[in-house]
Amino acid sequence: MDRLRNTINILVPTGAVGIGVSEKEVAAGIAAGAHAIACDAGSTDSGPAYLATGVAKYSRDAVKHDLAIMMRAQAKAKIPLLIGSCGTSGCDAALDWTRDIALEIAREEGLHPKIALLYAEQPAQLMAQRAREGRIKPLAPFNTANPEDFTACDHIVALMGPEPFIAALEQGANIVLGGRASDSAVLAAFPVMKGAGAGPSWHAAKVAECGSLCTTTPRAGGVMVRIGQNAFEIEPLTPGNRCTPRTVSAHLLYENNDPFELVEPGGIVDVTHATYEPVDDAIVRVNGSQFRPTPYTMKLEGAAGSGYQTIMLVGIQDRAVLAEIDRFVHKMQEVLTARVRQTMGERAGNFDISIRPYGWNAVTGAPVPAGSAPPREVGLLFVATAATQQVATQIAKTCNPWFFHLPLNEERELPSYAFPFSPAEIERGQVFDFKLNHVVQVADGHELVRTVFVQA
Repeated sequence: MDRLRNTINILVPTGAVGIGVSEKEVAAGIAAGAHAIACDAGSTDSGPAYLATGVAKYSRDAVKHDLAIMMRAQAKAKIPLLIGSCGTSGCDAALDWTRDIALEIAREEGLHPKIALLYAEQPAQLMAQRAREGRIKPLAPFNTANPEDFTACDHIVALMGPEPFIAALEQGANIVLGGRASDSAVLAAFPVMKGAGAGPSWHAAKVAECGSLCTTTPRAGGVMVRIGQNAFEIEPLTPGNRCTPRTVSAHLLYENNDPFELVEPGGIVDVTHATYEPVDDAIVRVNGSQFRPTPYTMKLEGAAGSGYQTIMLVGIQDRAVLAEIDRFVHKMQEVLTARVRQTMGERAGNFDISIRPYGWNAVTGAPVPAGSAPPREVGLLFVATAATQQVATQIAKTCNPWFFHLPLNEERELPSYAFPFSPAEIERGQVFDFKLNHVVQVADGHELVRTVFVQA
């Protein structure tokens, strides 16, 4: 099959900045005709803590390693570099953290890029006012949009579309560091700006957003997408890796509950009539993708801290206990809860004790089918949640002797379960919750984004 011609080529070296970028693969992608480098750097996959605190999930060293490779390549090839959802959450503090790393790399490498910073964080009072005006709607699992929900957040971000990235490039940015953004929008921005088809641009961006996740070897590196007016091609950067019609078509189900439609800021990616054909053993061509414009909305994410937790862990191999693990866990829950109430009384406040038997059903929490064989061993995790760290730890200490020595039956001798740490109580710190999963109506993709330029 002949290759597509007159395409806009986007090099996607990784699924997230900080999980690994290959300098050799980036160089190969540029040699193969990349017109821009684009990738994501954030997610809500790992829970609300990173948004609530503004602290990145990945280490500074890991992010600097990946960003340095891409910045050197950008400077050498003189092509744009676009990164979205900086610092995991894309809040202002996370974006500034990434900015500082980029400026440090520029100083060390003797680089002088013009850097655009796209801020996505929203004032709580402004969002509360939008809610009062009826301009904010809830997404599952939320079913209301009360103004109080917004003022309860430590940080709120609005997921931007491609428009702020395009505007920054049109104003001469060499590198665009975005706050919270749609993963696809970061990759779609440059081809849309250069006149590629909207449907192929958005669909290619969705497929490539996680790097090699759309290949037969999902952890092998990055991919290149070549986007034309009516079709796009996608190929892996790692020699020996492959894209297939199955791996490419399946990616529209990644973080999406509809295999044919994907809602994005300002429109819907519709792949109902898309076709997936192998160009060769490693490259796939996709035809027929459409993008249907809709009234512009931006997804809102908000998070805040709540209680504090202290945990303890034991390992159990007692065959009698494991043969009746459900009864044992139920008894443990009752005994420990009663002990805290009797010993600490009102001082314990509003607390929760969770007992989780890893190796049995701790992951799902669902009952194990009757007749299942007992596990060989379980790791029993104790989690105390309370209003303060001090109270959570005191609850754990109060429960300590029974957690380590509770017999299955009272007539049995006192057991000692295997505890791996001393002291046994591990203060986990503050607990965080998502407060928002909503969409806000806006006039256009620029309304809630603030752009600042810095010269390295």
